[in-house]
Amino acid sequence: MDVMPLLLLVAGSAAVAGLARRTPVPAPLLLVAAGIGAAYIPGIPDYTLDPHIVLPLLLPPLLHTAALESSYLDLRANLRPVALLSVGYVLFATLAVGYAAYLVIPDLPLTAALVLGAVVAPPDAVAATAIARKLGLPNRITTILQGESLVNDATAITAYKVALGAAVGVGATWGGGIREFAVASVGGVGIGVLLMVPLHWLRRRLRESALLENTLSLLIPFVAYAAAEQVGASGVLAVVVVGLYLGHRSWQVDFETRLQEDAVWKVVSFVLESAVFALIGLQLPVVLRGLGEFSGAQALWYAAVVFVVVVVARFVWVFPATYLPRLLSARVRARETDTTWTAPVVVGWAGMRGVVSLAIAFSIPVAVHGGGDFPARNLVLFLTFTTVIATLVIQGLTLPPLIRALKLPPRDVQAETLAEAEAQNEASRAAEARLDELMEDSRNQLPGPLSDRLRTVMERRRNSVWERLGSVNEATGESADETYRRLAREMIDAERRVFVDLRDARRIDDEMLRTLLRRLDLEEAAAYREGAS
Repeated sequence: MDVMPLLLLVAGSAAVAGLARRTPVPAPLLLVAAGIGAAYIPGIPDYTLDPHIVLPLLLPPLLHTAALESSYLDLRANLRPVALLSVGYVLFATLAVGYAAYLVIPDLPLTAALVLGAVVAPPDAVAATAIARKLGLPNRITTILQGESLVNDATAITAYKVALGAAVGVGATWGGGIREFAVASVGGVGIGVLLMVPLHWLRRRLRESALLENTLSLLIPFVAYAAAEQVGASGVLAVVVVGLYLGHRSWQVDFETRLQEDAVWKVVSFVLESAVFALIGLQLPVVLRGLGEFSGAQALWYAAVVFVVVVVARFVWVFPATYLPRLLSARVRARETDTTWTAPVVVGWAGMRGVVSLAIAFSIPVAVHGGGDFPARNLVLFLTFTTVIATLVIQGLTLPPLIRALKLPPRDVQAETLAEAEAQNEASRAAEARLDELMEDSRNQLPGPLSDRLRTVMERRRNSVWERLGSVNEATGESADETYRRLAREMIDAERRVFVDLRDARRIDDEMLRTLLRRLDLEEAAAYREGAS
């Protein structure tokens, strides 16, 4: 196997993603544009998207990372809007896009049109949630977009399988489709529930070895996905359930494991997200080569129709899904008093499609049952590609100015900081009481300076959050907390340079240097995290 194309893809996409941080253009858009440009550079390998790689190898870790970073409590509190989008909207979009394509494209069977509908139905909210966080959108909107992206792939893949069964002639009925959807969803959740507790138990039993725990962490999404798919259930839902549970219980694992795991999954997420968006752009030559009998003008007309239907269908679903529950339920009205028309506008426009749609499209078989060609397979690939590109470019570029124009209420940073300070104050009191209790035991006696240090560190944690609410240094523009962290880093840097000089002078060896540097690294991480916003 030639690994050079893979290395080129990873290195190139990482470089473009790094460059995007220095520009106002969102990284996904720049990566797609770079992929399209790179596809026509002589000597660039042909990157044909393989669904057997994307779905079982790339999708599970991306879903697992998103689930680990999601809040189970927030998702549970917003279960209704998340379910209406991730299940209801995906099925509605499948039917709307499928029927529109059936009416517009001559000789396209309804079953094949519904395959297209299922393929382009699930939004990929990676770009949307990144923009939401960057612009400080209210937490509820970000949670809804993130929750939708965790579950909608499972709905779309199941709808695709049902529509594909009818299109290729192996037989599919409404009853069979509903049954398959129920098996996939209930089975996926069930497999996740069966795996989550033993996997967490195993992680806790490995707490003496952070390396083993993180190796297990890297394997978990693939194990959950494969186990569910093996029995015909939804691997997506199994991965999401396990990830949500482990993220909710992450406080029970060793601190060193949490630090390593956070760093490991950030790297994995960065590399995979960069690669998949670059892969989208690299598919353009592959898609155009297979367009076949359809002329460019025809294909572009069909692409415009599908894009418009995709966008309109989302708004047609989002507004009733937002306001009908409020009209029908007094409890919903009492609980969601701050709902305004601007929130559904943002959620409706944040419907960018991504690599999952393309991966599903490339998995469409070439032939139907009995030996004939799949109807307009190449056109379906082209329409999927144009829909993904159009939503990423048009909606992705206009979402930030739309959010600014709507003037949504920003996150109340002051209130969040105050809540954090109060929580830290409560925790510090508990820690102080526990220290007093322990110090009464003669076995826990410490020299005065060490005892004072414990109390000083505790007091520092308690005060750091309150200081963020205080005044700013006029000379530096820093809060007291920021000045503290800067001075702490300077002091640690001075120690670090001394250790290196001692190693170079052969007064200590490299093994001792690594031990001392790791201790300083942990102290620097602690100094940075204290009060980091």
